[in-house]
Amino acid sequence: MRVVQFTRYGPPDVLHIAEAGAPHAGPGEIRIAVRVSGVSPGEVTIRSGVWRDMVPVAFPYRTGFDAAGVVDEVGEGVTGVSAGDEVFGMTSMTTRAANADHAVLTAWAAKPAGWSWEEAGGAAGTVETGVRVLDRLGVGAGHTLLVQGAAGGVGGVAVQLAAARGATVIGTASEPNHDFLRSFGVMPVVYGPGLAERVRALAPGGVDAVFDCAGGALPDLIAIAGDPGRVVTIADLGAAAHGVHLSHGAPAGAGDTTADRLAVHALPIAADLAGQGRLRIPVAAAFPLDEVAAAHELSETRHARGKIVLRH
Repeated sequence: MRVVQFTRYGPPDVLHIAEAGAPHAGPGEIRIAVRVSGVSPGEVTIRSGVWRDMVPVAFPYRTGFDAAGVVDEVGEGVTGVSAGDEVFGMTSMTTRAANADHAVLTAWAAKPAGWSWEEAGGAAGTVETGVRVLDRLGVGAGHTLLVQGAAGGVGGVAVQLAAARGATVIGTASEPNHDFLRSFGVMPVVYGPGLAERVRALAPGGVDAVFDCAGGALPDLIAIAGDPGRVVTIADLGAAAHGVHLSHGAPAGAGDTTADRLAVHALPIAADLAGQGRLRIPVAAAFPLDEVAAAHELSETRHARGKIVLRH
């Protein structure tokens, strides 16, 4: 089968398609014939080498954390799913390799009928991250949440998940993306200097929490929240210096004490909301698998509105 990998850190062109034997589902796992898989911004950063100290990898590194496809192998002890079922889900954090013709999933849910394959293929990573951070922040009904970078792959999903919890959501984005955010019931605001004043005008009573999906503005976000403990970032490697938690996932039992447990319960939540017509997965672009380098190049611009995915 085809699998995307890289054997050294570097620019997008270090990525290449390799041939490998198909994996098999172990106990508690399923294997899918992949239709669409996601491009993770975190993996784009890993590939560049920026996170080499925090997230060391062994080469060859096979990319891809989330995917959607058709079940073709069911591991021992798995119930409720059969060969031929359409699902979306995530691989193990250690194995990954979802950007391949076949992938083994450790968490999954039925593909919502209303989602395209592109939406489903890019869903698991974004909904897991969104729920993981919203849980940590304790966002719920009656709260006001600011999402920095609300039009990106994670941001565009997090605002919907927060609204579904009953929160009032303010989202930063460039002005051309404001109608996009309004379509999700979000109050849009331009990022940059003067953000605190603009947010105060929208939320005179203040905000309860800040979810940073963009990085680079933690002092302003802390000032808006009033407490670094009410800010969580997924994008700013300088978080610790500001007393802010940098959320990155790890499988249960992993030794990294700075990581958060994966929010695998996010997948059925997302499927349920999608079935109610209350959750869409914005897709910025879909590339053929063999154009994975171009997909990473687009991700690096940080201007993609939604998730970037690969068609298989």
